[in-house]
Amino acid sequence: MLTIRNLNKSYAGTRGGGVLRDVNLELARGEYVAIMGESGVGKSTLLNMIAGLDLPDSGGITLDDTAITTLDDTARTLLRRDRMGFVFQAFHLLPHLTVAQNVALPLALIGAAPALRAKRAGEILEAVGIAALARSYPRELSGGEMQLAAIARALVHRPQLLLADEPTGNLDAVSARHVLDLLRDQVKHNASAGILVTHSAAAAATADRVCVLTAGGLRALPQS
Repeated sequence: MLTIRNLNKSYAGTRGGGVLRDVNLELARGEYVAIMGESGVGKSTLLNMIAGLDLPDSGGITLDDTAITTLDDTARTLLRRDRMGFVFQAFHLLPHLTVAQNVALPLALIGAAPALRAKRAGEILEAVGIAALARSYPRELSGGEMQLAAIARALVHRPQLLLADEPTGNLDAVSARHVLDLLRDQVKHNASAGILVTHSAAAAATADRVCVLTAGGLRALPQS
């Protein structure tokens, strides 16, 4: 489903001249992969390029038959809207919308009927454990509650590709485990594909396989 070939990215002033070097990865439908690595090695940069928020210096990223790196800004935006779910480290909830409205926003953007938006938003809020906060506004939530709302928003439209960047950073251990199981289950249930970026070995262990990103590229850890 997702193929990354010989991906390279550098920014002026970075030590050694590179952020990502010769990154290769393949994800099959229904596969959930964790990516680990030290801070600053380029994990978030890699997710941003997969999502089309940034472009590589060289190399290619293909989602099914769509070459993401060849699309213009508008086409990449539409691809994210229609086929991807992204859990950012920053929550990016809209302050003037309720939790339910924030969560339903991806469905609104693809033209889903109001009844379907309400139904799906209610179901996923129940699944992440914050259905009681549906009518609350972001300013009324704790950091953990905002993170759960952002996760619900990423899942509500059943994306073809789920990208999760440290999705449990603001959660207690019980909530974190619940969310990690939910992310994996959603990938499996929807026959989509998922990438989890994390510093946590325990979180990474919920994935089908674990890769480590270093200055030398992306390597898979042996499977136990």
